[in-house]
Amino acid sequence: MKYVILQGDGMPDHPLPELGGKTPLEAARTPNLDRIAKSAIKFGMVKTIPDNLPPGSDVGNLTVLGYNPNLYYTGRSPLEAASIGVPLNEGDVTLRCNLVTLAPQNGGLIMEDYSSGHITTKEARALILDLKKELDEKNLTLFPGVSYRHLLVWAGGNADIHTTPPHDISGKEVGPFVPSGAGTDKLNELIERSREILKDHPVNKRRVAEGKNPATSIWLWGQGVAPDMPSFEELYGLTGSVISAVDLVKGIGHYAKLKVIDVPGATGYLDTNYEGKVDYALNSLEEVDLTMIHIESTDETGHMGKAELKIQAIEDFDGRVVGRVLEGIKRFGDYRVLVMSDHPTPIDLRTHVNEPVPFAIYSSEDESVKNDSYVYTEKSASTSPVFIYEGWKLLGMLVGREI
Repeated sequence: MKYVILQGDGMPDHPLPELGGKTPLEAARTPNLDRIAKSAIKFGMVKTIPDNLPPGSDVGNLTVLGYNPNLYYTGRSPLEAASIGVPLNEGDVTLRCNLVTLAPQNGGLIMEDYSSGHITTKEARALILDLKKELDEKNLTLFPGVSYRHLLVWAGGNADIHTTPPHDISGKEVGPFVPSGAGTDKLNELIERSREILKDHPVNKRRVAEGKNPATSIWLWGQGVAPDMPSFEELYGLTGSVISAVDLVKGIGHYAKLKVIDVPGATGYLDTNYEGKVDYALNSLEEVDLTMIHIESTDETGHMGKAELKIQAIEDFDGRVVGRVLEGIKRFGDYRVLVMSDHPTPIDLRTHVNEPVPFAIYSSEDESVKNDSYVYTEKSASTSPVFIYEGWKLLGMLVGREI
């Protein structure tokens, strides 16, 4: 038996007036997702974010991979540190370091763009390395990552501080949301100094000339310490792989001791190599039992607040990922496919919420299951009697090993 998890990050949404009261999932053409919903052995809603934890992709993806986040969640950035090969010592606190675009408004600064226009990794690396020369200290070290996503390691730091994800405050004055708590004066000093360093940087001048958003500041958030997690094989008796363009998801894969596969052209955005992700995932099933394909574009377009782009991302997910998997996996004989999301990222809010998400499990063992009234949407899944409150248990249901 082979297992595939297809994770459309942030895909569920709210009804939108510009879509005639439909959600992007309802407005999109999704024949392959609908086929899975109609033939699913289990279809309904699942709560991926416990009420006591923040609705982030860190918590959500732990849930998707069958890890109880109340036991294993210690923050977002330690997972990203694992992905980019940054070792953490006892007492190290890590923080996500976004390159963001801040814009002046009414005497203050607003969060204009949490991603600096999805700045390229090459451009971002040049900026972070120059910031590193000026900002690194004995206990504060910057590390370059991918696109706008980077890392700060704070040796002997304080994880018990308050920070805010930049995508939660799009269009808002940033002053009330800077890091707060013991030791954060130094963090806020780094943010302030970064603005001066980035202001006239050649990379930013070039981006402005090209009509792109410049990276005008760093933003520090998502603090945490290294988690202590059992391997996926220890929990479920299966080997596995994970494919994603996002360091967070790769980091979970490293801690879970899954095979983390890098795919050429995987960007985490609309231009990602969808077909390559599928092909690499299916090929990995020659050696492992389970693979997860993580698609980020459905989340990024939600943060952007652009319904037409989110519909495009959903249709790409359906046609270029789900359909391709359903065709390619046949060579393995018996298989199961789980389709779900880690959380909704509604267009009207442009950030994550902890609402439940649709899920469907399709099995080659029982293709006689048929319910033509179901389609893969939030509303349709809500009509099913199936609701899984502890979302991390869904993985055990998929593989037949509940823990």
